[in-house]
Amino acid sequence: MSNTSQNIRIPFNRLTVVGEELTYLQQAIESGHVSGDGTFTKRCHTLLEETLGVPKALLTTSCTHALEMSALLLNIQPGDEVIVPDFTFVSTINAFVLRGAKPVFVDIRPDTLNLDETLLESKITSKTKAIVPVHYAGVGCQMDTIMDIANRYGIAVVEDNAHGLFARYRGKYLGTFGQLATQSFHETKNFSCGEGGALLINDSQFIERAEILREKGTNRSRFFRGQVDKYSWVDIGSSYLLSDMLAGFLLGQLEAREIIQSRRKEIWETYFHELQSWASQNQVRLPFIPEHCDQSYHMFYLLMPDLESRQRLIQYLKERGILSVFHYLPLHLSEMGRKYGGKLGDCPVTESISDRLLRLPFYYSLRSDEQAQVIQAITQFQP
Repeated sequence: MSNTSQNIRIPFNRLTVVGEELTYLQQAIESGHVSGDGTFTKRCHTLLEETLGVPKALLTTSCTHALEMSALLLNIQPGDEVIVPDFTFVSTINAFVLRGAKPVFVDIRPDTLNLDETLLESKITSKTKAIVPVHYAGVGCQMDTIMDIANRYGIAVVEDNAHGLFARYRGKYLGTFGQLATQSFHETKNFSCGEGGALLINDSQFIERAEILREKGTNRSRFFRGQVDKYSWVDIGSSYLLSDMLAGFLLGQLEAREIIQSRRKEIWETYFHELQSWASQNQVRLPFIPEHCDQSYHMFYLLMPDLESRQRLIQYLKERGILSVFHYLPLHLSEMGRKYGGKLGDCPVTESISDRLLRLPFYYSLRSDEQAQVIQAITQFQP
């Protein structure tokens, strides 16, 4: 969302330099290697692999491209079906539709706003090739149930973990359950390099081909490891490598992850505690975090009583120089979703949540006095 309005004093999001981002960026430029898979890219790979305990992490130009790589790795073909929550960003399903897949939308739980796992099995057919759970707001889906169903039917799971890096479900990191998982380092995420992403590979059988797909369909990675004496075109693929300059900036953010997350936790908890009384008095719901989930503190949202009160609060805050924003529209009711048979009433929880959800300003450098202004404005509002 744009923060460019002249009257906005407290934007929805702001990128902040926390650690060595600019130093690493300069070092990357001075090294003479600013394209992909340089020193900083490799350091990011190692940090993610060692911290999360995944066999392989590969930086990509976006989370969207990591999802596209997942579709390629799973050999998605025309006619295959891919199950996704209805309440998510278009990239989650577009990556698979690009390969000819048919989207199958599942409604969300009313508490965590994640894919409703109780509806999952009823959506599976002989054509189902993948399930793509999205950890909304960095709160884990019911991954034990989802993985059990997927394993019983022999279906691949790709976690869209754009919101949830370093969050946990029952003590295990999000992004380490499915065969594949994707991350986002877009400017609105906890850790950012402007535009960027990563593919996490938990099933080692995909590693070698992922390297080939990411390198324009060549075995260039094997060449640089000395495994072949020359590299050539061996598969389909594209250019998914993140610039090493951006990887340098990202590394600075990832290395400062404990500082960033500590501050984000403080901001989230302040919103939650300070808005509880107002919310209960005005039929507004605050985020729900199950006890078995350690969230990523990615966002803070309000669920207003109805669309009219949501829109009034957005305007009320904007008039006071505060930018708040809504989120996803139901995919099944979009122009493309209707082409695949979507109709009003198919996903009633998503339809209701989409009309009522409002996200508050949330970023590392949000000052306590700025947050206090946001809270004061909200608590003076009557839905």
